[in-house]
Amino acid sequence: MYKAFVSVACLGLATAGLVSASEAQNVAAPRAASVSPIDMNVLHVQVILGKLGFSPGVLDGKRGQSLTAALRGFQEARGLKVTGEIDPATLRELHPYRAWRPTRELIVAPSTAKGPFTNPFPDDPVAQSKLSALNYKNLLEKLAEQFHTTPATLVALNGRDARLGAGAKLVFPNALPLSRDYPADLSDQWRATLGGLNVTADQPEAARIVVDKSDGVLRVYDKADKLVAQFPATMGSSSDPLPLGKWTIKGTAYNPTWSYNPDLLKTADQSDPKVEVPPGPNSPVGVVWIDISKPHYGIHGTNEPSTIGRAESNGCIRLTNWDAARLSLMVKPGTPALFQA
Repeated sequence: MYKAFVSVACLGLATAGLVSASEAQNVAAPRAASVSPIDMNVLHVQVILGKLGFSPGVLDGKRGQSLTAALRGFQEARGLKVTGEIDPATLRELHPYRAWRPTRELIVAPSTAKGPFTNPFPDDPVAQSKLSALNYKNLLEKLAEQFHTTPATLVALNGRDARLGAGAKLVFPNALPLSRDYPADLSDQWRATLGGLNVTADQPEAARIVVDKSDGVLRVYDKADKLVAQFPATMGSSSDPLPLGKWTIKGTAYNPTWSYNPDLLKTADQSDPKVEVPPGPNSPVGVVWIDISKPHYGIHGTNEPSTIGRAESNGCIRLTNWDAARLSLMVKPGTPALFQA
């Protein structure tokens, strides 16, 4: 296993609000959040693409840049005309997988509902360093991440007055994995993390990966140089651009502790001390860090999945926690990584 501590020169610049613990007792979202009806046809396409390895980001039943990118990747991989649209040819290619329904009705298990949760949740890394873990803030946030969606989407699927807690029967986007038979050499803790994020165990082996800034995606190719997976990504900014060039994967840290060093972060308060920020799904680097051969840079998860592809970062590559965890099953030390504009 790779080091459990990571020191990085990159961090997301955007944040977003989430519901408070009191609001989370019912399936309720912030008043500013959209609870518009879900387009179930779009959600069905998102679900199938995600299970096939072409992640649309959050499963929300909405068209947008992440779904367009996922469609383009899938179309390229299947030899279709690349349109980025849900066109007839693409629907025919998706048709054999129609049994993967867009939603599942499930009962919230007591083990899921009990937490632990971290609320109130400090935004400051120095304050975060005093905590034992950066857990989910509440059950609504936890369920949203487990099913690769947003709190607002769960509200739209279940209504504002639906009960939230152990034993509650709720409708979720169908992010359930195709298998949970994770590699035996992984730690029990990491296997539990993969299961909690509904990551499918059986993944293709990456012969190389390409991070493409122009398209805002990370692509995975197998030994036959076939595109086998694609994930939306946040990568760099005008002040901290993506480090272009040829790199290699050095290793992977699971549920890492983040070594916060303000000297490496242009947006940090330079009066802050260096501290160790504990692990957890709400860590600024998410649940996994995939180290690359450029010092202080890597591919990692996020505490704000809905911002992937829309926010900026300080040079690193951010994926949703579930996509970063999935990628960790595909790569290994020595895997080539091309970062291109």
